[in-house]
Amino acid sequence: MKRREFFSKSVIAGLGTAAYLKFGNNLSLFANTKTAPDEIFDMAAIRGGEPDAMFDRGIKSLGGIKRFVKPNQTVVVKPNIGWDVVPERAANTNPALVKQIVKHCLDAGAKDVYVFDNTCDNWARCYSNSGIEKAAKEAGAKVVPGNTERYYQSVEVPKGKRLTQAKVHELILNSDVFINVPILKNHGGATLTIAMKNLMGIVWDRGYWHRNDLHQCIADFATYRKPDLNIVDAYFVMKRNGPRGVSVEDVVTMKSQIISTDMVAVDTAAAKLFGIEPEKIGHIGLAEELGVGINDLTKLKIDRIIL
Repeated sequence: MKRREFFSKSVIAGLGTAAYLKFGNNLSLFANTKTAPDEIFDMAAIRGGEPDAMFDRGIKSLGGIKRFVKPNQTVVVKPNIGWDVVPERAANTNPALVKQIVKHCLDAGAKDVYVFDNTCDNWARCYSNSGIEKAAKEAGAKVVPGNTERYYQSVEVPKGKRLTQAKVHELILNSDVFINVPILKNHGGATLTIAMKNLMGIVWDRGYWHRNDLHQCIADFATYRKPDLNIVDAYFVMKRNGPRGVSVEDVVTMKSQIISTDMVAVDTAAAKLFGIEPEKIGHIGLAEELGVGINDLTKLKIDRIIL
């Protein structure tokens, strides 16, 4: 498929031709290459389907969910559930994606699958109005709160430069598998919130990060425990007024998803998809320097998929 044909499949709601072309010029991530059909990839970049269908196809490229989840293991799925808004506002991870991930994990034989977030707005309203609580429970997950400090335990962050300790939710400490499911969106402090930034939802004191070099703290904490899998939801993307947004006018429909085990790589790819050079996102480069992952996408085997 030619580059022009690829972009013609995109639906970018509420934007004119100039913005459409701008996105196109930043999507080299999706310039396809020939690969063996049975190859296991470092990253899958999927576009053009519904969230569940994109995940079904994309996870195959990384060897299937059974590569990550074994029978009788405990799994934590960590979406962004931070805000008391409906899915169309793109402040939270798409509930259809969360539901499908949970299904895959249980089909792989997981003993328990937990879903939680340390929300910014009232946690009960966030869980309900995001649609994630309902979707996760329908798939068989156990949805638990993250709103009380007693759920968190102090840990050391040995490689941290500004962040050397944190209180982490006990589910992360006790799980066998950790699946990170951020939504790609604008963020007033961090420029973008993607995989590494989403980890702020598993700690108790986020205020310290904001007061002490947010980008360095994000990079520092990324060294503590790397998720086993990162799935970036870019179906609806908030282009401005993040992280909560003001209205649906802040949102474009990109129908995309990026999957990788590498947080630095997936954040790099997602930044390109958003239309921002990764070098402008401070924590991406800082995390690469700390050995969290790689930001040179040419070193990765990427499966580019169009549904």
